[in-house]
Amino acid sequence: MVYSFCGVKIYYSLVGKVQKVPTVMLHGWGCDSTIFSPLVSFMPDKYFLLVDFPPFGKSNVEPKDWNIFTYANAISSLCEKLGFENINVVGHSFGGRVAIILSALKGELVQKCTLIDSAGLKPRRGLRYYTRVYYYKLAKKFGYVVDGGSQDFKALSTDMKKVFISVVNQHLEQYLPLINQPTLILQGALDKEVPLAQAKKLNKNIKNSTLKVLPGCGHFPFLDNMLSCYRLIDNFLEEK
Repeated sequence: MVYSFCGVKIYYSLVGKVQKVPTVMLHGWGCDSTIFSPLVSFMPDKYFLLVDFPPFGKSNVEPKDWNIFTYANAISSLCEKLGFENINVVGHSFGGRVAIILSALKGELVQKCTLIDSAGLKPRRGLRYYTRVYYYKLAKKFGYVVDGGSQDFKALSTDMKKVFISVVNQHLEQYLPLINQPTLILQGALDKEVPLAQAKKLNKNIKNSTLKVLPGCGHFPFLDNMLSCYRLIDNFLEEK
């Protein structure tokens, strides 16, 4: 199914047993909703809304001038269109950013929030990082061609680079105290993209939150240890 938001068509699907409160699965940057398919298959008694964030998956039109709030508004608008008055959200990495915004600013909509290796906080930078940035800027100033940025970033179009920069530069610390919903924070102990320190900071600043660290897991704990993630999420959603 397709929903049009700000001129961009967003693909979504509804999976499982129809219930009053669906669980909205929000994937990470560069992925699409199919990454959750194995996890969702463990919970046939639940009702899921799976969304492909543009321009990923079947939502393959590049949005222009979007930011993290546009993505959050797209999900909120879709839920309104579908008649969902309450939802649970599960956000992984970039999807965690969207889940944070929804939980903080759409408290009447979000009932429970699960953050899996969530991005959104200002990362700690070491001396090596700042040294590289300094020399990159210095080289550009004097007209040298510099091969900067990750391979993922370099593969983006000009419009999507602007969207990506807007998203990663929007730090969300100020929104954490506004989250009042029960929140489950799942974190792979070996995650190098979003380190454990950030999950601990989320836990410290979100009042009603619980942190579960998954040993031996990286940035995708729901793939590395699917059974543990399933049990933790399922138990959390069932709690009264």
